[in-house]
Amino acid sequence: MAQETDIAVDGDQLNASEPTGPEPTSSGVASRRRWVVVVAVGAALMTLGGLGATLLVKSPAQLAAEAAAPPSDVLTAPVERRVLRSSVITRGDVVADQTVEVIPQAPAGGGAERPVITKIPVRAGDAVKAGQVLMEVVGRPVFTLEGDLPAYRDLRPGTTGDDVRQLQDALEELGHETAPDAAGYFGPGTKTALTFFYESVGYDPLPANDGEGDPVADARSRVIAAERALEDAEDASATTPEPGPGAESSAVETAGDDSGSSRKAVRRAREDLAAARKELAAAEAAAGPMLPVAEVVFLKSFPARVNSVAAKVGGEAASTAMTLSAGRLVVQAYVPEYQKDLIHPGRSAEIYSEVTGRSAKGKVTFVSDTRLTSASSEEEGQGAKDGTAQGGLGAVGWRVEVTPDEPLKADLTGQDVRVTVIAASTDDKALVVPITAISSGADGRTTVTVVGTNGDRRRIEIRTGTAGDGFVAVTPGAGGSLAEGDQVITGVSRERTSS
Repeated sequence: MAQETDIAVDGDQLNASEPTGPEPTSSGVASRRRWVVVVAVGAALMTLGGLGATLLVKSPAQLAAEAAAPPSDVLTAPVERRVLRSSVITRGDVVADQTVEVIPQAPAGGGAERPVITKIPVRAGDAVKAGQVLMEVVGRPVFTLEGDLPAYRDLRPGTTGDDVRQLQDALEELGHETAPDAAGYFGPGTKTALTFFYESVGYDPLPANDGEGDPVADARSRVIAAERALEDAEDASATTPEPGPGAESSAVETAGDDSGSSRKAVRRAREDLAAARKELAAAEAAAGPMLPVAEVVFLKSFPARVNSVAAKVGGEAASTAMTLSAGRLVVQAYVPEYQKDLIHPGRSAEIYSEVTGRSAKGKVTFVSDTRLTSASSEEEGQGAKDGTAQGGLGAVGWRVEVTPDEPLKADLTGQDVRVTVIAASTDDKALVVPITAISSGADGRTTVTVVGTNGDRRRIEIRTGTAGDGFVAVTPGAGGSLAEGDQVITGVSRERTSS
């Protein structure tokens, strides 16, 4: 059985279990105490030695840090040489150069009381070509033709004007010649061309005479009657004797009266025939096919696109039945005044669609002179290219139009895209510095401060140029020297200022 023994070391008690044995003598106890003391002192010396070694031995990184110059009290940046561009980034909508709402109307004189839609051969997203039928209203076609002027009146034979010239150009573009008519005159050549066009789309043209009867037939009947009256008058005049040289005076007077009456009747019959023939010519000129305003939609260019179709077959077209877009796709953006002053026609631009990941190059082709004040109002004055505000809901600002260098794909129509306009650019690579490196002194000089490799500083007078993306193009003044790679002061070190 073990016996517990208390061992005192420097006055501390340690509990230990030792085997039972003879009790140590006083000399043995003293010897143990001296040994413990020696071990403790040795441990203390080794600890102090290690601490001293750490003060004398240093790592290479520490030696390099202690040998380096004290931290600078300024912040610097290198002078760069590159092309500098100043950009304006905004959002815009991809729209067609022309957007037209098709509002069907019942054709005049057609006998229909309501404009009921009887056929819709196109769908939203379809491409549309010139001369194509868009829909049918009460059995009559509504088709497209090429032209800048909107249809505003019925075009009938005998009418003249720029809209007639536009019709002639559109028909000839489709292969229907209007010769020998003069440009802008709806004559027999235009009537023939229009008749052939209607036949090509499967319809008969409406007659220009929307009243009762046939004016040409009536006029032709009057000509025939006048011709017969003239024949009768001429026959009567031929049987009337002329007075002879030996006739009695009374007989001469009688014969003279009959001869004069006959000549008068012939003269009047000829006048009536001339008037009847003139009426016939007018009736024939006015007769023939007409182009009702309700049956044509003029678009600036083709192919066009069907943006939307709201009408249904069998329904009454009381409002917009479909929307068409024509011409090249462009991007319309609305910018605030501070950006508008940076954008000018001719500036390069980039169009980027986040939806498709496609980008395109383009140029600014239009900047409005007036501000759009609401989503539905027209722009004041004539600043807009077409006189109307075509922005989407909530668009407020100055309208900027960007035309792509290459035609955009049709699936971008209506998309919201990012537009980056290059407001300014250096022609070639130029020396540029951060805008924070430039300072203006009380003497009016604009300078940058260059820090040398040995810490010396020198002020360089400069002339500033294009600014963008936080940098400014600079040119050193006379006697100044500034090169790529020079370190220019951009600010004060926060650590130094706070110490």
